[in-house]
Amino acid sequence: MAMRRISKVQRRKLSIFLRCILISFLAWTLFAISSDYTFSKKASMTYVNLPESKAFHPLQSDTVTVKLKMSGWKVLMERVRPDTAKIQVDLSGLKTRNFIVFGSQIGFINRQFRQEEQVIGVSPDTLYFDFSKQTQRKVPVKVVHNLTFQKQYGIIGATKASPEYVTITGPLDDVASIEYLETDTIKGKDVNTDVRTVAYLNKQQRTNITIYPTFSEVVIPVGEITEKIIELPLKVENGKQYTSVRVLPGKVKATILVAVKDYNKWTSRDFEAVVDLEAWKEHKVQSLPVIITKIPDFCQVISIEPQNVDFFVRK
Repeated sequence: MAMRRISKVQRRKLSIFLRCILISFLAWTLFAISSDYTFSKKASMTYVNLPESKAFHPLQSDTVTVKLKMSGWKVLMERVRPDTAKIQVDLSGLKTRNFIVFGSQIGFINRQFRQEEQVIGVSPDTLYFDFSKQTQRKVPVKVVHNLTFQKQYGIIGATKASPEYVTITGPLDDVASIEYLETDTIKGKDVNTDVRTVAYLNKQQRTNITIYPTFSEVVIPVGEITEKIIELPLKVENGKQYTSVRVLPGKVKATILVAVKDYNKWTSRDFEAVVDLEAWKEHKVQSLPVIITKIPDFCQVISIEPQNVDFFVRK
């Protein structure tokens, strides 16, 4: 079947038609992004101007929905790169009542957003709080880290935090439930020296708890590590009811990772290897697995030879 040829006049008309469509689309797009729209986004709350003489507990989530008036272009950007906003809420009104109305704080909240974003409302409009007796206590700081090390490097000592304890203040029930506070995660790649940093404490969304101080200076000792082979005598557990118990071999070789600086510090006296006859009595096993029951801090057992041993029991 022969193809129908398009004449020069038809090609010109088609070109004009496509140009009109393109111009119409661009005009519509410019009109759309220049118009104002109402857009809702989630916002997490932090509190300011807390009442000094009262401890409080929020009776709702610490996340609200903020309604914003903004241009179509800003709405498009929010759709492409959504995020959660952060707003501060003034709690000075709690001195005389147990609720806060957002309608009276729209101006204060508006100043926390860009000029082209106008806050027109917050949902829920009212926040309610429960008051209880305020107390304080000291809790330890727990350092959280996610570190990777260069080859033959690792943590070679106890992590130190200064201060080791911080003071938390808030409602009695909430303060009593906190056993420790974690730091924000300390991260690092290919680490080969001591890590020294300031880590802020993670309140874990406890907005009604105050912490002093809010950070801790952290030192994580990092150094070179190496392998060391130690011969360990085997001890027998749960074998007292027998006349004699003999294991072959009587010693095992443990390959451990230790800090280079502590290479001569650790000996066989610092480790303990055992076999448990309970496994034979319960499961009638033919050989007993070797179990390491004592190992110094910051040492790591990477292999045991042999892993299982033969045994003879005389009743």
